[in-house]
Amino acid sequence: MTVDGEKIAEIGPGLLVLLGVENGDAEPDVEYMAAKTAGLRIFRDAEGKMNRSVVESGGQALVVSQFTLAGDCRKGRRPSFDNAADPALAERLYGAFCERLRRGGIEVKTGRFRAMMDVELVNDGPVTLLLDSRRVF
Repeated sequence: MTVDGEKIAEIGPGLLVLLGVENGDAEPDVEYMAAKTAGLRIFRDAEGKMNRSVVESGGQALVVSQFTLAGDCRKGRRPSFDNAADPALAERLYGAFCERLRRGGIEVKTGRFRAMMDVELVNDGPVTLLLDSRRVF
């Protein structure tokens, strides 16, 4: 990942987490999302089956704040970002999410909050999943 041409973060095998914080998100959302992210069994085991978590596989996480995930495109042709959390709250919850992953044994690298970042990805699989703390049963 680069910002203004400067490499600021890089990981090996692991997870690229694009984290969007929305109005109404709070610490319980952080705890749920971090625990779910750390525990997902999406890495291959010795038989090639998705059966290991990022922790079990020894993978890393690159966590990028991504307010545009809150974009609502249902009306018109321009997304509305009204549901994106206030930057101060978003930055605090972003930091808490990263810290929770670290406490869980994952090496975490981060982007630069509120910066224009160039993120490169080699998607092995591909496996792309959407987690939303509001869609919990």
